[in-house]
Amino acid sequence: MQSHSSSLIAIKATQALSELLDREYASVEEFERDLERNAGALRRANPSHASLHNAVRAVERSVLDVSGSVDEAKEFTREMIDRVVEDIETGKRRAAANAAETFEDGETFLTHDFSTTALAAVEAAALDGNYLTAYVMEARPRYIGRGTARMLAAIDRVEPHLMVDSALGHFLSECDRVVIGMDCIVDDTLYNRVGTLPLAATAQELGVPVVVVGSGAKVIEEGFAFQNQHRSPSEVMLEPVEGIAIENPAYDATPVEYIDQLITETGIHEF
Repeated sequence: MQSHSSSLIAIKATQALSELLDREYASVEEFERDLERNAGALRRANPSHASLHNAVRAVERSVLDVSGSVDEAKEFTREMIDRVVEDIETGKRRAAANAAETFEDGETFLTHDFSTTALAAVEAAALDGNYLTAYVMEARPRYIGRGTARMLAAIDRVEPHLMVDSALGHFLSECDRVVIGMDCIVDDTLYNRVGTLPLAATAQELGVPVVVVGSGAKVIEEGFAFQNQHRSPSEVMLEPVEGIAIENPAYDATPVEYIDQLITETGIHEF
């Protein structure tokens, strides 16, 4: 759960269900009860990750009440786990490929947080011969953006600039657009690493387009209620001070009206 790729978390959670295949069950009903119990535990482990929710739910719904024997149920479960994982990985690859085609040579963009899909898009665009300049927010308090900047620095033709989060208003005017990933979109709201809302609102004020890149599996229409995480106060202040309440939410909510484009494996969607 310390990973900041929600797609990777979804894959790990789905693959964890394969542990049930090595257990002995007296009946199909017993296997299905164990599957439901463990799928529910995985969803509850991190209720903020929509892709985890969708992936585990997809396996659960496909397997229940369709098999006549334990062996048949296990085989079907194995097939569904492989299919769901492949769908997530394919969605990420295709979304990154679609986003890569939108970059232009000499473009300057600003990014926030750590998105493996957005990074893959930048790398693919650079491999196509585009020279790019990237401004990277630190994404405090855990400084996730530093990892993003390091990865961008390893890509030929990409020139990364690391900045403190509060400098976004200063550098946004130098950027052609904002390119970020997403945790999920639920009910016309983008949930992403805290700091996304002020970034998107400032970008709109300055007329800088905001582009979100990610798998369509993260766009939820129903059946999921996002729950924010409030992380350890020690990430903000190592030494607690009496009389100070430390606030450390992991995500914020950004209305999709602040977003210009959503790029998924199915293409470019305008808002």
